[in-house]
Amino acid sequence: MNAKIAEVIKNADIKDWKPISIEFGEEFFDVSVPPDCDVLHMKRMPCLAHSADEIANALNNPIGSPTLPEIIQSKGKAATELNVCVTVSDITRPAPYSGKNGILLPLFKIIEGTGVKRENIVIVIGNGMHRPSTLEERIQMYGQDVVDNYRIVDHDCEDMSSLVLAAQTKRGTEVHLNKIFYNADVKIITGLVESHFMAGVSGGRKAVCPALVNTKTIQKFHSVDFLEDTKATNLILDGNPCHEEALEVAETVGVDFMISTTLDNNLCITGVFAGHLVKAHLAAFEAMREFVQIPIDVPYDVVLTNGSYVGRDHYQSVKAAVNAMPAVKENGLIVMVANTCDSEPIGSQEYKTLLHLFKILGPDGYISILKHPDWIFTKDQWEPEMWGKPIRKVGEDGLIFCAPHIPEKDFKIIPGVSGYEFIEKTAEFDSVKAKAAAMFQNAVIYAGHHPRFNGKKPSFAVIAEGPYAIPMAKS
Repeated sequence: MNAKIAEVIKNADIKDWKPISIEFGEEFFDVSVPPDCDVLHMKRMPCLAHSADEIANALNNPIGSPTLPEIIQSKGKAATELNVCVTVSDITRPAPYSGKNGILLPLFKIIEGTGVKRENIVIVIGNGMHRPSTLEERIQMYGQDVVDNYRIVDHDCEDMSSLVLAAQTKRGTEVHLNKIFYNADVKIITGLVESHFMAGVSGGRKAVCPALVNTKTIQKFHSVDFLEDTKATNLILDGNPCHEEALEVAETVGVDFMISTTLDNNLCITGVFAGHLVKAHLAAFEAMREFVQIPIDVPYDVVLTNGSYVGRDHYQSVKAAVNAMPAVKENGLIVMVANTCDSEPIGSQEYKTLLHLFKILGPDGYISILKHPDWIFTKDQWEPEMWGKPIRKVGEDGLIFCAPHIPEKDFKIIPGVSGYEFIEKTAEFDSVKAKAAAMFQNAVIYAGHHPRFNGKKPSFAVIAEGPYAIPMAKS
């Protein structure tokens, strides 16, 4: 442990602090926080009492669209001759696909009930630029029944032989699309609708772009011009370049039907929305938006947050840091913990290289490199850029990142202050969770007595739902 940090923690008086629970992946651990720490909660989203019935109802009574049997009948040839493509999310999105209470089996039952042959149904995983899925992840996400009985294909944005030129957008993007999806007689998209820190909201059109397109199209979607636009942020659609580009691509290539869900922070289904690409997606957005916003009077000196489910690696954990920004003061502190349990707990090799470059250059230097005319767009360059947003607000020493799955030596390439600074090198722990709790607790104690507050008592808040909640000034 850093000697100065150890001294602060040793002399801290926390006897009147209160206990709270912090989410760590699928588990929780308890820590103590100052007695006046505000716990920022999303509104409780009521879970569906009978999700299987609600899924069936949504499929049979679609929003702004004919039913699936009517769509299939309208294709002008026998159902037995039709090819159907269904897109699904990868492991980074906890969409409820599997089992009797998931969306895939009832969806396939309706499709096959019209006469479509099972062998003519293909599931394409919309990986975007993410790595391919593993068999274990497929079983976890989609269920053994689906894995055993349906063809499943990973989208590969770099394999041009698997893509076809499908559109050119108003912004001049030449879009190459997954060939299986493009050539399908019936195109169905699925997913999860939640807030998104670039596109405003996830799901819907994003299941096509960036999920099923080529590298260069994803480059445009993740370009500096798009991401630095002030409207490319949570819960904003009008004027959001990421949303508008994705929607134009999806509408151009055509989507016959969509089904998506909303979830609470416990991954319980709170709504099912099926039907028209735009109308059903907007219905889900409106239903979700009411619950995720947390109005705050003024920002706080210290904000605590967690990576929740999406914090499976450092790459995805940025969502929690960006979402915390409206709640923290300029030059405040963000303390976060993430259960980076992925096989690559930081991210891809490209991401690690870019993150190291970001660490060396800082946020503004990194942006200047990305804008240089000689720079060649590199896979995953956009995520370090997103880390730059909270770091610009609080400074690199104002972001404390606790992630015990990441080896201590690897923190040399990670921006911010390492959680390892807050535990003794010789300390032993029963579990990764216990190690995370120790890091986080000591970081919170240090934050409460941080030198940047010059002896004044800082205001504290914890964002209970991490990356899913959107703090917003009441004004």
